[in-house]
Amino acid sequence: MDAKTYNAELAELRVLRDGIRKAQAALEKLETDRARKITALAGYEKAKAERIAPAAGLSLADIVAIAPILAPDRLTTTAQPNPAPVPPSPEPAAPPAAAAVQTPEPAGETALPSSTEHAQTPAQAGTVAPAMTRPAPEPETEPERPAAASVPAPVAAAPLAAQGAQRALPGIPEGPDGDRWFAHTTNLASTHPNFTQQARSTVFLDTTTGVLVHRQQTHHLDLGNRAAADILTAVFHTIPEGVERIYITAGAPWHRQADQHPFLKDAVAAWLNAPTPGWRTDTGRGRDRMAGHFVHPRNPVGRYQREHGEQHVEIRSAGEWFDTEGTEPAVIRDAFVLLWKALRRHWPDAVLMGSPSQTGRDLWTRTIPTKGQYADGYPVLSEELRGLFHATAGQGRTELITPPRVPAQLPALVEYDRTFAYAKHTWKSGVGTPRRVTAATFASWSQKEQTKALFACGHWHVRVTVPDTWTHIGILPAPAPGDRAWHYPATPGTTFTTWAGGPEIHTALSNPHTPWKIEILDGILFDDGKPLDDWSKKLKEAWSSLTAQADLNGDPDQRTAAHLAARAVRALLLYGIGAFAQRPRTVTGTTPRTMERDVPPDAEIIGFDDQTITWQRPTGFTRDPNAHPEWAAHIWSSARAALLTQRHRDDNTYAGALHAPPGTIVAFRTDAVYLTQPQPWPHHAQPGDYLNKGHLPGPIPAPTTEDELLTLRDRGRAAHHATPTPERA
Repeated sequence: MDAKTYNAELAELRVLRDGIRKAQAALEKLETDRARKITALAGYEKAKAERIAPAAGLSLADIVAIAPILAPDRLTTTAQPNPAPVPPSPEPAAPPAAAAVQTPEPAGETALPSSTEHAQTPAQAGTVAPAMTRPAPEPETEPERPAAASVPAPVAAAPLAAQGAQRALPGIPEGPDGDRWFAHTTNLASTHPNFTQQARSTVFLDTTTGVLVHRQQTHHLDLGNRAAADILTAVFHTIPEGVERIYITAGAPWHRQADQHPFLKDAVAAWLNAPTPGWRTDTGRGRDRMAGHFVHPRNPVGRYQREHGEQHVEIRSAGEWFDTEGTEPAVIRDAFVLLWKALRRHWPDAVLMGSPSQTGRDLWTRTIPTKGQYADGYPVLSEELRGLFHATAGQGRTELITPPRVPAQLPALVEYDRTFAYAKHTWKSGVGTPRRVTAATFASWSQKEQTKALFACGHWHVRVTVPDTWTHIGILPAPAPGDRAWHYPATPGTTFTTWAGGPEIHTALSNPHTPWKIEILDGILFDDGKPLDDWSKKLKEAWSSLTAQADLNGDPDQRTAAHLAARAVRALLLYGIGAFAQRPRTVTGTTPRTMERDVPPDAEIIGFDDQTITWQRPTGFTRDPNAHPEWAAHIWSSARAALLTQRHRDDNTYAGALHAPPGTIVAFRTDAVYLTQPQPWPHHAQPGDYLNKGHLPGPIPAPTTEDELLTLRDRGRAAHHATPTPERA
């Protein structure tokens, strides 16, 4: 083969690649549509996997993986109540038996806990262990109920439905290999910054109307086809001195050719990478160096630099901060001004950066102490532990409960949303060098030590068994079958293995119905500290101030601006916490078709057109000095637990899904729970309180897809808003 033939064959190979990419995109869309159909069919009370499988061209296991509710009865069994004793292994290298945290049959309210005892030795396996009393509840967040824990022998696990398709979670290696994970990354810590962020000149642009707001001036632009080049040309013609940030408030120009692409992300990538005469993709600058475009289906970022000059500009969506729908650019600008002023009262050097996650974390670094125990900063965990938290610590609970677990016709759909929820759970976080707690170590501890560990900031590898008499929703997250991240098993007798935080484990042990069985397999334990408390308190004060302005201001536009600014403070905390999680980074890049050989060899091609190839490649964990996934994991676990049960001390009552009757919970969406009937949960406009945001009277068909739920949610909010209540009177 000569060079000419070689190049010709390469050209044909590229044509095949492009055709395969298009076919794969079409196939993925068809498979997604098929999964949605299967989920919808699963909502029919007489639906059977045996009938759906041949119609879908899938196996029974595939159908059950997509819709676990269709699992046949034979796939679920009940754990044996009295398993045979497990003899101790003579092999010293064998892994230790799991230490269990189990509650006995509920006792009367006058029953007294037994005295403190140590865990069983292996020779005692199969006997009944002494009870371990529960500790006093954590302040403000945990209910106060009697429960007990013990250390029985391992129990034969009841298989989870469709367990063959279940996603396996990683664990910590046994012995010295795992022990080495329990250290900090060398020379990497979060420290107080020794510089001041520089503010950037910003404009606000509605690409639907062409209205541009710059400082106190309003301009009307001709944006042509709304391509990035058209926007840059129009803005810099109107403001010759230049700007550094363009917030798009309406119009979503990156979606203008969405009908020409199989996926929205492809349309966004094409818009970002279209030719921009006189400009090139920015390569980054300054301490907040951010290079290249960021491809996101709804809130992308385009970064550009003059081809011959030092002028830099980024095009962003104001939707990163709050919902901008129906709001004029001038009001959105006022919202950013109010936000900046509110933050300046607490941070004299506060600067609004491009996104709430950047700004939130920058403000947090300015609360790191310069004196005392952590004057040298908060060290960053080893990359291995960060990877484990990334794989095993989910975020908000998202779950849709379909018939027959709820009625096919709902009497109503009532939405309760927790106000500024994450701000409720930042008062305590794990600090110091983490400690490993193996099953054997946990079992060797006294009752007092075990209880203290479960109330501390920790992350636990556990085996969970749902009680045989359970009739309510699931409590602990489990790795889900199929492509979903997590689900919440609730079938009586089901046993599964997962990772969970202390707040959720406490909820499983002391819920108001029936205690769950928890077996400790492994754990990561931290000292309790308050690294986020000062930051969170300042944000809560700013939020309260702006919320009051929104309630009291007589000018409708200023009320709207203050409301949006308060939402932006919420975003600072919400996305700031998310930024601590430090997901493994994926870099997105573009290469001209004429330079195809320059595409990185480990990159995945995610889009292309006649001129440009768009690719992405994983880069793993960077040396981020502000990576603290242990903090995000504890807050997320606390928030998920509070969705289920939360004590209101001042009202001497409880709120949360577990305090509603079984069969009335329809869905969870991060901070919100949807029910079939109203609840008497108190709301005092404080972080964590449940706010009734929607009420749609029935009967209405139970939603079987997320789109159906969101449609009903919007109708419920509109109906609720139209009904006068004492709160809005």
